[in-house]
Amino acid sequence: MQRQSNSYGQLMPDQVDRISNLFDAHLDLLADARELYRDRAVLEREYGLKLKQLAKKASEKKNKNALLLVVGDNPTKACSESMNQQNTLNHAYSEILSSISTSAQDHINLAEALTSQVMEPLKAVERRNDDYKKKQMQIYHKILAGRDKIYAERIKARASKNMTSTAPRLKFISVHDRHAERSARQYDQQRLDMLNSKNVYIISTATANSVKTKFYTEDLPSLEDSFQELQTRLVTDFVAVVTEAHNIQLSHEDILKDRLATVSAALIEVQPDKDQALFIESNIRPFSVPDDWVFESCSNHYDTGDMCIDSAPKVVLQNKLARSRAKLRELKPALEKKRTDAENYRGLLTDYAADNTPGDVGDAMNRYLDTAHEVTDLSTSACVLNSEINIIADVLGGDEGGSSPHVFKSSAFSIPTTCGYCKVSIWGLSKQGKTCKSCGLSVHSKCELNVPAECSNIHGDYRTSEILQSPSSVVSISESRSPVSAGSKETPLPSSSVPPNASPHVEESDRLARVIFDFAASSSFELNVTEGAIVRVLEEDDGSGWVKVAGSNGEKGLVPATYLEDAGGRPFENSELSQQSSQQASGIYVRALYDYQAQEPEELTINEGDFVELSSGTKGGQNYADGWWEGFSRDGKKGIFPSNYVDLA
Repeated sequence: MQRQSNSYGQLMPDQVDRISNLFDAHLDLLADARELYRDRAVLEREYGLKLKQLAKKASEKKNKNALLLVVGDNPTKACSESMNQQNTLNHAYSEILSSISTSAQDHINLAEALTSQVMEPLKAVERRNDDYKKKQMQIYHKILAGRDKIYAERIKARASKNMTSTAPRLKFISVHDRHAERSARQYDQQRLDMLNSKNVYIISTATANSVKTKFYTEDLPSLEDSFQELQTRLVTDFVAVVTEAHNIQLSHEDILKDRLATVSAALIEVQPDKDQALFIESNIRPFSVPDDWVFESCSNHYDTGDMCIDSAPKVVLQNKLARSRAKLRELKPALEKKRTDAENYRGLLTDYAADNTPGDVGDAMNRYLDTAHEVTDLSTSACVLNSEINIIADVLGGDEGGSSPHVFKSSAFSIPTTCGYCKVSIWGLSKQGKTCKSCGLSVHSKCELNVPAECSNIHGDYRTSEILQSPSSVVSISESRSPVSAGSKETPLPSSSVPPNASPHVEESDRLARVIFDFAASSSFELNVTEGAIVRVLEEDDGSGWVKVAGSNGEKGLVPATYLEDAGGRPFENSELSQQSSQQASGIYVRALYDYQAQEPEELTINEGDFVELSSGTKGGQNYADGWWEGFSRDGKKGIFPSNYVDLA
């Protein structure tokens, strides 16, 4: 199946739908021809039966009146059969009747021949080529969906970048502020998310451009050429069947031979290339490959197209580079094998076309189309990986990180476990995080790419202090930032007001607490405790409202922080929070200007347009904290929210 000089893929870029419509027109012609010969067969059969009945009736009349025709109704001597035959008029009429009777059977035979040798083959050709066309369109739509998915990922990355690209700000942090360390760490995480979103957007833009170029220069031309080959085969098969029908008619009626010869010559002259050239000539229109996408800056921050290679984002890029290279190494052998298979099937089809090889042409065509589709999928994946590798390697400039990456696998955590990167607890039975097979380091799934490729390959030997910068350095940076203005109309990235969190997994064997209420466990990781019991604190409250303790018998589990007090009589809850919890509604309402999703237990989720009633008291409502107000939602839940997300109603 050599590429023709008039190639759809070369001369008609991005016109799969028009080519498909042309293919449908050929299939419609096939169906019309089948209906034509079906109706012709019905007419021939009906005509033959009626003609036979007519010949029989005429023969009976002739036999009855033969004597009258030959000798009259009152002869003087008997008339024999030989005499009847000697009558030239009678003989001529007998030949007419015999010819009619024989012709009647010929018409019936013609009807049978048209049914078995024309209608059924046409139906088979139509069904087979309709399957080919459906398969091609499925491939086309899948290729299109794959391309559009890459495009959508770019748009999604751009939206994510724009959403996170507002310059993060942190409210003024006092050295006595119990939220300082957590707020500073959250600010740093917001800034990192912003930079990572930007990098993801740049990568997705480059990837979309690569996939777009491949789509218009490789995938579409290949698909259109396949359509052209199928169309050529369809026309060839159609001509072969119709030529057979024509030969049947030539043998049936010599009298129509001259007229049918013209049709025969016209059928011989059918040239798919010539028809296709006319179609191409009638459909050529100006076309150019769409321009590449470029980096689109947001209106308020980070408006350059340069990728960020600060220390933390660089680690993510280094890990993505290593991962992409590993995937590409696995992909290349599979891609080469599929390409070889596709060429083999293509050669087999070429042999079939030349009638050099016996076999099932339909099966070979299906295998070729399936393999070619797999080649397209794999080559698109390789295009994406190569694009990622090239852009990341170029921006890293040889600094590709450590040579000993962690080997993470998904893990479930029945008790809170500290993430080795962000220091926040990982807790869940649905594989919320990942653990390195070699050193045992546990991280959130979202933090995996942030961990440097410096695995010790010794279980239990990992230096989490080197993975994330010290919180004190984050505080010093955040203190230089201006707090979020309550009157700002921009949608800010608020800092959550949460208690400072020293590592939640540090054991303090000398810290004891007294149970002030009975608590009955409702799950396997909670602990039954009774009022007055003394327990040992294993893990402090990390903001979730729960404390992990050990009982007198050594059993361990979680209990609510509000059910405990320090063994010296000091409550676990902060006195200011206790005061706030007793505050009542003030009757003053605010309306939400933006959606805000709570990120900590004490925060309140609000949606644009919601009305929130502020709480009262010197530590409630607008007096809660700089940049944060406190109020009650419609369902009565109390919490805090960013003040610049609302306006007084």
